[in-house]
Amino acid sequence: MILRELNGMMPVIGKNAFIADNAVIVGDVKTGEDCSIWYGAVLRGDVGSITLGDRVNIQDGAVLHATNHQSEVRIGNDVSVGHNAVVHGAVIGNDVLIGMGAVVLDNARIPDGTIIAAGAVVLSGSVLEPGVYVGVPARKVKDGSAAVTARTHDNAAGYLEYKSWYEK
Repeated sequence: MILRELNGMMPVIGKNAFIADNAVIVGDVKTGEDCSIWYGAVLRGDVGSITLGDRVNIQDGAVLHATNHQSEVRIGNDVSVGHNAVVHGAVIGNDVLIGMGAVVLDNARIPDGTIIAAGAVVLSGSVLEPGVYVGVPARKVKDGSAAVTARTHDNAAGYLEYKSWYEK
């Protein structure tokens, strides 16, 4: 793993985190407890801060970044950011699933209990309601519900188990 100080800011990693050998975490990045940062993920806190809540998993090849003096990444608890997804300067609530290859752009706001489907693109400045979003640009195809929230929460919980396999 690469944990690199930049401009006087050193990443702060919460308790019980799993950081893959080739993950890159630079600058103003803070993770909560029980997070997992998987292979090839990049969290580059050089031009904007990146803050993760507890039990967040950033899957293989995902990139978190921001736009200088315009945005920051804030992610709540029990969130999964899928393989090769990009979260660029967005605010993500709790119990959210960002699907594989999805892109969430600057100053977008993703509420609690929401799924952004694989390959969807959430445009800059979008303020979504809870639900399931698909397509380019992302559009809501299902309202939020207890079932959607349970699905997102269960996905994040699965990654707590997966990270335990690597901690031995």
